[in-house]
Amino acid sequence: MKQVLGFLRRADEDHGMIRNGETLAVGVSGGKDSMALLYALHLYKNFAKSSFSLHAFTVDLGFEGFDSGTISDYCKSLDIPFTLIKTHINNTVFNQRKEKNPCALCAKMRKGTLFTQIIRQGLTTCAFAHHREDCLESLLLSMLFEGRMRTFCPVTYLDRMGVKLVRPFICLPEKEISAAVDRHTIPVVKNPCPAAQSSKREHTKRLLAQICENNPDAREKMMSAIKNVSQYSLWG
Repeated sequence: MKQVLGFLRRADEDHGMIRNGETLAVGVSGGKDSMALLYALHLYKNFAKSSFSLHAFTVDLGFEGFDSGTISDYCKSLDIPFTLIKTHINNTVFNQRKEKNPCALCAKMRKGTLFTQIIRQGLTTCAFAHHREDCLESLLLSMLFEGRMRTFCPVTYLDRMGVKLVRPFICLPEKEISAAVDRHTIPVVKNPCPAAQSSKREHTKRLLAQICENNPDAREKMMSAIKNVSQYSLWG
């Protein structure tokens, strides 16, 4: 976990993600990224400059067979409080609304439900496990499907809800997460969503991988471009 914790520490210290004395809500889907973030934050508590505690939150979208028990058991093994939020978001998105591109609406509803719950519990900072590739894929998605240039920020303030959203893995390569999950036997829960392998994000993930076949340094160069605000050269 040395590489993972190094990226996490730099993100926290560079962007002031975690305040001393606060309880950090962690959004945990059960996938490799969020489960690794939970474990990394658990270890980071031992040497972080700020003293903080953790509370894990999982939004159950209502898909049959979702294994929330594995998440609950893992939180218990780390002595981290866990809250499961049961919803019927899948029914709303797939059956009632019959969305052709369900991911955007699902994400909006999932985040709204999560933030509402953490506010009820008196928390104001929430951590998501978005990593470097998520950041780059979001940039490509925005350009190719929305006609604009935007991506995740390390810290986002949701003024209307009074929540600060932090992304401690924002510069961390996805391969480091996969390696850490394997080395430390971090449990992973299968995503039961039927659209998981056919979404625009999956298409963009494959596109990014194809770009990097011919230019292995493309991910690093793209991240450098995002950070290099002083040399932006765009219209207007």
